[in-house]
Amino acid sequence: MEIDAIPISSCSKEHQKIYQEWFSFADSDGDGRITGNDAIKFFAMSNLSRTELKQVWAVADSKRQGFLGVKEFISAMQLVSLAQAGNEITETLLHSEVDLENLKPPVMDGLDVLIAKKRSPKKVEPELNVMTPQPSISSQWFNSSAKKVSLKSVTSIVDGLKRLYIEKLKPLEVAYRFHDFVSPILTNSDFESKPMVMLLGQYSTGKTTFIKHLLRSSYPGAHIGPEPTTDRFVVVMSGPDGRSIPGNTIAVQADMPFSGLTTFGTAFLSKFECSQMPHQLLEHVTFVDTPGVLSGEKQRTQRSYDFTGVTSWFAAKCDLILLLFDPHKLDISDEFKRVISSLRGHDDKIRVVLNKADQIDTQQLMRVYGALMWSLGKVLNTPEVTRVYIGSFSDKPINEAIVGPIGKELFEKEQDDLLSDLKDIPKKACDRRINEFVKRARAAKIHAYIISHLKKEMPAMMGKAKTQQKLIDNLENEFAKVQREFHLPPGDFPNVEHFREVLTGYSIDKFEKLKPKMIQAVDDMLGYDIPELLKSFKNPYE
Repeated sequence: MEIDAIPISSCSKEHQKIYQEWFSFADSDGDGRITGNDAIKFFAMSNLSRTELKQVWAVADSKRQGFLGVKEFISAMQLVSLAQAGNEITETLLHSEVDLENLKPPVMDGLDVLIAKKRSPKKVEPELNVMTPQPSISSQWFNSSAKKVSLKSVTSIVDGLKRLYIEKLKPLEVAYRFHDFVSPILTNSDFESKPMVMLLGQYSTGKTTFIKHLLRSSYPGAHIGPEPTTDRFVVVMSGPDGRSIPGNTIAVQADMPFSGLTTFGTAFLSKFECSQMPHQLLEHVTFVDTPGVLSGEKQRTQRSYDFTGVTSWFAAKCDLILLLFDPHKLDISDEFKRVISSLRGHDDKIRVVLNKADQIDTQQLMRVYGALMWSLGKVLNTPEVTRVYIGSFSDKPINEAIVGPIGKELFEKEQDDLLSDLKDIPKKACDRRINEFVKRARAAKIHAYIISHLKKEMPAMMGKAKTQQKLIDNLENEFAKVQREFHLPPGDFPNVEHFREVLTGYSIDKFEKLKPKMIQAVDDMLGYDIPELLKSFKNPYE
């Protein structure tokens, strides 16, 4: 089975030319995007009801970006045309047996007259008609000399988050060195990157095969075998041709969201690579294949880099984390425990997959499933039962001789459920980005409170070194003081050991005192700016 990619509208060259002209007319700002107000004016000419137009927008803007690009606009126009012909607008309408190639453009009442008027007033010199590419607003925000941008010039939710980050959150992060303790400073590419899915598990649990199963083809650098074959982190993403790019190269590319990995050093980057290939699914989702988690304390020391730290970094960036298990590898090693513990705070992203389940019969599967739930319960430390998907994600057909017809039907239903989860990733990417941004803002606030509290505890003159060591040794108590003083939830505080390790390399006395204005700016952003942003870019027909 394969994830259905979001449809790329197909239409004849003649119709494409018409839609392009309509798009240019509807795009009043000339920024290559049609937002709510433009859509309301333009789509009203179709004479469809508000309810129908609401559904057209919802289907066309499936990623909830808050605007329509050219491709989404063409999809919207095709939906309008189908609605005018009496079809019910659904998410699957463009996937159905409709001849989009020969589908005529919709009837837009009075549009031809308006376009003719726009053309006629003045004769313009030919050279003035040539559009010179201007630097985007978002790229200017990441330039140190850029001026602050008002909400009026924001053209999508993602653009709005960039603006809020640069103006309100980044100053707080820089002042208290949040990027050294928790997460690197965000760049333009961090906001615009495609949704990511990370696969974790012990060796030979089928991580690489799972990706190949979804792509229906191999990818550059893929190796499969019963032994530990994947010895590096491999990011599988869309590209013009099939090739592998070394980690050191990919980490310094400004248009890639992997610059933060440079903090793990050359030892890690030599075990990191990017595999690019042209594929419709990869235009919407990026996959992260990881090395098999090792067993035993001795084997952990063979890693030349911080494996747990790297998985934690990717976990923060990913939209979904798949933990793969094999019926014959249910034990959770020490390293695997550390990896799963490092996913704390990302519980909503975790899905557990019992892969290769067609290797055992129904009675054994029942026992294996119970054993897996017992093992996970000890590691995840949650009162809720973890959702476990059962199946055999490979190109080979399900072994019905072992599992029987009932088992085969179960596996197919489970696989459909997991694939439905994966299908929703591009649609929910914008919501996830907002969610991660809010989590980051809360973490940055707490970090600022902790650092400023430690600074306040330092003496003015004598005994600074002794006091600093005492504060570091009793960091748990200091966290508790901050939590009580500012009424903060204890679950939002960082890992004490990691914080202590980083803090040891700093002089607490050199940190900034608490800056209430910066904290207030972040509070305003969470309380007013983000809700206003979401309100501005919701479905214009709601």
